[in-house]
Amino acid sequence: MLDFSSPAALGGVALVSYFIGSIASAVLVARLFGLPDPRTAGSGNPGATNVLRLGGKKAAILTLLGDLGKGILPVLFLRLLQAPDAALALAAFAAFIGHLFPVFFGFKGGKGVATAAGALLALSPPVGALCVTTWLASAYFTRYSSLSALLAAVIAALAAVYLAPPVISLAISAMSALLIARHHRNIRRLWRGEEPKIGKK
Repeated sequence: MLDFSSPAALGGVALVSYFIGSIASAVLVARLFGLPDPRTAGSGNPGATNVLRLGGKKAAILTLLGDLGKGILPVLFLRLLQAPDAALALAAFAAFIGHLFPVFFGFKGGKGVATAAGALLALSPPVGALCVTTWLASAYFTRYSSLSALLAAVIAALAAVYLAPPVISLAISAMSALLIARHHRNIRRLWRGEEPKIGKK
Protein backbone atom coordinates (compact mmCIF):
# COMPACT_ATOMS: atom_id res chain seq x y z
CA MET A 1 0.00 0.00 0.00
CA LEU A 2 1.29 3.46 -0.88
CA ASP A 3 1.91 5.95 1.92
CA PHE A 4 -0.94 8.45 1.96
CA SER A 5 -0.08 9.86 5.38
CA SER A 6 2.20 12.68 4.20
CA PRO A 7 0.87 16.18 3.48
CA ALA A 8 2.40 16.01 0.00
CA ALA A 9 0.51 12.81 -0.85
CA LEU A 10 -2.77 14.17 0.47
CA GLY A 11 -2.18 17.43 -1.38
CA GLY A 12 -1.65 15.46 -4.58
CA VAL A 13 -4.86 13.53 -3.99
CA ALA A 14 -6.80 16.77 -3.46
CA LEU A 15 -5.28 18.50 -6.50
CA VAL A 16 -5.83 15.65 -8.96
CA SER A 17 -9.37 15.05 -7.69
CA TYR A 18 -10.15 18.76 -7.95
CA PHE A 19 -8.95 18.85 -11.56
CA ILE A 20 -11.10 15.83 -12.40
CA GLY A 21 -14.10 17.50 -10.78
CA SER A 22 -13.39 20.67 -12.77
CA ILE A 23 -14.21 18.95 -16.07
CA ALA A 24 -17.63 20.47 -16.80
CA SER A 25 -19.56 17.63 -18.41
CA ALA A 26 -22.58 19.82 -19.18
CA VAL A 27 -20.53 22.40 -21.06
CA LEU A 28 -18.63 19.77 -23.06
CA VAL A 29 -21.80 17.86 -23.94
CA ALA A 30 -23.53 21.08 -24.95
CA ARG A 31 -20.66 21.88 -27.30
CA LEU A 32 -20.72 18.35 -28.70
CA PHE A 33 -24.46 18.58 -29.45
CA GLY A 34 -24.36 22.19 -30.62
CA LEU A 35 -26.52 23.36 -27.71
CA PRO A 36 -26.47 26.73 -25.93
CA ASP A 37 -24.01 27.06 -23.07
CA PRO A 38 -25.92 25.70 -20.03
CA ARG A 39 -24.21 28.30 -17.85
CA THR A 40 -26.04 31.09 -19.66
CA ALA A 41 -29.16 29.35 -21.05
CA GLY A 42 -32.14 27.73 -19.36
CA SER A 43 -31.73 27.78 -15.61
CA GLY A 44 -28.07 28.76 -15.93
CA ASN A 45 -26.94 25.65 -14.09
CA PRO A 46 -24.42 23.38 -15.87
CA GLY A 47 -26.04 20.12 -14.85
CA ALA A 48 -27.99 17.25 -16.35
CA THR A 49 -31.44 18.71 -15.55
CA ASN A 50 -30.71 21.93 -17.43
CA VAL A 51 -29.16 20.03 -20.33
CA LEU A 52 -32.34 17.97 -20.48
CA ARG A 53 -34.32 21.17 -20.94
CA LEU A 54 -31.92 22.47 -23.57
CA GLY A 55 -31.11 19.36 -25.58
CA GLY A 56 -33.15 16.33 -24.61
CA LYS A 57 -32.56 12.98 -22.98
CA LYS A 58 -29.43 11.80 -24.83
CA ALA A 59 -27.43 14.92 -23.96
CA ALA A 60 -28.74 14.84 -20.38
CA ILE A 61 -27.76 11.18 -19.90
CA LEU A 62 -24.22 11.85 -21.15
CA THR A 63 -23.97 14.82 -18.79
CA LEU A 64 -25.25 12.75 -15.89
CA LEU A 65 -22.77 9.94 -16.56
CA GLY A 66 -19.91 12.40 -16.82
CA ASP A 67 -20.80 14.10 -13.55
CA LEU A 68 -21.32 10.79 -11.75
CA GLY A 69 -17.97 9.57 -13.05
CA LYS A 70 -16.15 12.61 -11.67
CA GLY A 71 -17.25 11.64 -8.19
CA ILE A 72 -16.73 7.91 -8.57
CA LEU A 73 -13.37 7.63 -10.35
CA PRO A 74 -11.00 9.40 -7.91
CA VAL A 75 -12.40 7.49 -4.92
CA LEU A 76 -12.54 4.16 -6.73
CA PHE A 77 -8.95 4.53 -7.94
CA LEU A 78 -7.76 5.23 -4.41
CA ARG A 79 -9.73 2.24 -3.12
CA LEU A 80 -7.80 0.07 -5.56
CA LEU A 81 -4.61 1.48 -4.03
CA GLN A 82 -5.96 0.63 -0.55
CA ALA A 83 -5.87 4.27 0.52
CA PRO A 84 -7.15 5.12 4.01
CA ASP A 85 -10.54 6.65 4.66
CA ALA A 86 -9.06 10.15 5.04
CA ALA A 87 -7.65 10.06 1.51
CA LEU A 88 -10.93 8.73 0.12
CA ALA A 89 -12.91 11.45 1.87
CA LEU A 90 -10.51 14.14 0.67
CA ALA A 91 -10.70 12.91 -2.93
CA ALA A 92 -14.50 12.90 -2.90
CA PHE A 93 -14.73 16.36 -1.39
CA ALA A 94 -12.10 17.82 -3.74
CA ALA A 95 -13.86 16.41 -6.82
CA PHE A 96 -17.13 17.90 -5.55
CA ILE A 97 -15.48 21.30 -5.03
CA GLY A 98 -14.04 21.03 -8.54
CA HIS A 99 -17.54 20.68 -9.94
CA LEU A 100 -18.78 23.67 -7.94
CA PHE A 101 -15.77 25.87 -8.79
CA PRO A 102 -14.11 24.46 -11.94
CA VAL A 103 -10.71 25.94 -12.71
CA PHE A 104 -11.14 25.18 -16.43
CA PHE A 105 -14.41 27.12 -16.71
CA GLY A 106 -13.89 30.34 -14.78
CA PHE A 107 -14.81 28.80 -11.41
CA LYS A 108 -18.50 28.89 -12.43
CA GLY A 109 -19.83 25.41 -11.87
CA GLY A 110 -22.99 23.52 -11.07
CA LYS A 111 -24.68 22.51 -7.86
CA GLY A 112 -22.91 19.18 -7.54
CA VAL A 113 -25.83 16.79 -7.25
CA ALA A 114 -24.62 14.07 -9.63
CA THR A 115 -20.96 14.46 -8.65
CA ALA A 116 -21.89 14.17 -4.97
CA ALA A 117 -24.00 11.10 -5.74
CA GLY A 118 -21.08 9.45 -7.54
CA ALA A 119 -18.75 10.27 -4.67
CA LEU A 120 -21.22 8.84 -2.16
CA LEU A 121 -21.65 5.62 -4.13
CA ALA A 122 -17.87 5.14 -4.09
CA LEU A 123 -17.31 6.34 -0.51
CA SER A 124 -20.16 4.44 1.15
CA PRO A 125 -22.35 2.30 -1.14
CA PRO A 126 -25.18 2.02 1.44
CA VAL A 127 -25.36 5.80 1.89
CA GLY A 128 -25.00 6.36 -1.84
CA ALA A 129 -27.76 3.90 -2.66
CA LEU A 130 -30.07 5.47 -0.09
CA CYS A 131 -29.30 8.92 -1.47
CA VAL A 132 -29.99 7.90 -5.09
CA THR A 133 -33.18 6.06 -4.10
CA THR A 134 -34.41 9.14 -2.23
CA TRP A 135 -33.75 11.35 -5.25
CA LEU A 136 -35.46 8.97 -7.67
CA ALA A 137 -38.53 8.51 -5.47
CA SER A 138 -38.91 12.23 -4.83
CA ALA A 139 -38.36 13.11 -8.49
CA TYR A 140 -40.95 10.55 -9.54
CA PHE A 141 -43.65 11.85 -7.21
CA THR A 142 -42.89 15.60 -7.18
CA ARG A 143 -41.14 16.16 -10.55
CA TYR A 144 -38.87 18.69 -8.84
CA SER A 145 -35.17 17.96 -9.34
CA SER A 146 -34.09 20.58 -6.80
CA LEU A 147 -36.43 19.36 -4.06
CA SER A 148 -35.28 15.80 -4.68
CA ALA A 149 -31.64 16.87 -4.39
CA LEU A 150 -32.31 18.72 -1.13
CA LEU A 151 -34.08 15.73 0.39
CA ALA A 152 -31.32 13.38 -0.75
CA ALA A 153 -28.66 15.66 0.76
CA VAL A 154 -30.39 15.67 4.15
CA ILE A 155 -30.87 11.89 4.09
CA ALA A 156 -27.24 11.36 3.07
CA ALA A 157 -25.90 13.46 5.95
CA LEU A 158 -28.11 11.70 8.49
CA ALA A 159 -27.46 8.20 7.15
CA ALA A 160 -23.71 8.74 7.02
CA VAL A 161 -23.59 9.20 10.79
CA TYR A 162 -24.75 5.59 11.23
CA LEU A 163 -23.46 3.89 8.08
CA ALA A 164 -20.05 5.45 7.36
CA PRO A 165 -16.75 5.88 9.23
CA PRO A 166 -16.38 9.26 10.98
CA VAL A 167 -14.03 10.94 8.48
CA ILE A 168 -16.20 9.84 5.56
CA SER A 169 -19.32 10.95 7.41
CA LEU A 170 -17.70 14.36 7.87
CA ALA A 171 -16.99 14.67 4.14
CA ILE A 172 -20.55 13.64 3.27
CA SER A 173 -22.00 16.16 5.72
CA ALA A 174 -19.81 18.91 4.27
CA MET A 175 -20.90 18.07 0.72
CA SER A 176 -24.54 17.98 1.79
CA ALA A 177 -24.27 21.38 3.45
CA LEU A 178 -22.63 22.95 0.40
CA LEU A 179 -25.15 21.32 -1.93
CA ILE A 180 -28.03 22.77 0.06
CA ALA A 181 -26.37 26.19 0.09
CA ARG A 182 -25.96 26.06 -3.70
CA HIS A 183 -29.71 25.53 -4.00
CA HIS A 184 -30.66 28.74 -2.19
CA ARG A 185 -32.38 30.21 -5.26
CA ASN A 186 -34.24 26.96 -5.86
CA ILE A 187 -35.43 26.97 -2.26
CA ARG A 188 -36.88 30.45 -2.73
CA ARG A 189 -38.56 29.44 -5.99
CA LEU A 190 -39.98 26.31 -4.39
CA TRP A 191 -41.37 28.39 -1.55
CA ARG A 192 -43.03 30.75 -4.05
CA GLY A 193 -44.28 27.90 -6.25
CA GLU A 194 -42.16 29.11 -9.19
CA GLU A 195 -39.68 26.24 -9.51
CA PRO A 196 -39.86 24.51 -12.94
CA LYS A 197 -40.45 20.78 -12.94
CA ILE A 198 -38.22 18.19 -14.58
CA GLY A 199 -38.37 18.40 -18.37
CA LYS A 200 -40.18 21.75 -18.39
CA LYS A 201 -38.73 24.22 -20.84
